[in-house]
Amino acid sequence: MNTKLLGRWGEAAAAEYLRKKGYRLLASGYRTKIGEIDLIAEDKKNIIFVEVKTRRDDGYAQARDAVTYRKQGKIINTAKIYLQTHRTDKEPRLDVIEVYAPEGTDTKKPKIIHIENAFTEDR
Repeated sequence: MNTKLLGRWGEAAAAEYLRKKGYRLLASGYRTKIGEIDLIAEDKKNIIFVEVKTRRDDGYAQARDAVTYRKQGKIINTAKIYLQTHRTDKEPRLDVIEVYAPEGTDTKKPKIIHIENAFTEDR
């Protein structure tokens, strides 16, 4: 299976999950020279920058383990650029959503784990 296709599928599943939880999706695939943020959403209190990791299973490692310290830095710096051009009074939050899809894009009910405040923005 094409990992890019599975990744896009997982991002769509994560976006739908957030909508169902009452979040408002602001952007997907936000890119700068520094990096990319998979999803940007908001709730009443926060603007949330979400890294989505999709895997078939967690046999090798949990999906969140792929969000390395270096990747976190890129997400933080990309989020700062977004906030410079999209002013808000909401508090920023950095989340990870793991999507497990045993049958790949044919998975009917993927397992979704939402980790709020997955890493700190204080660097």
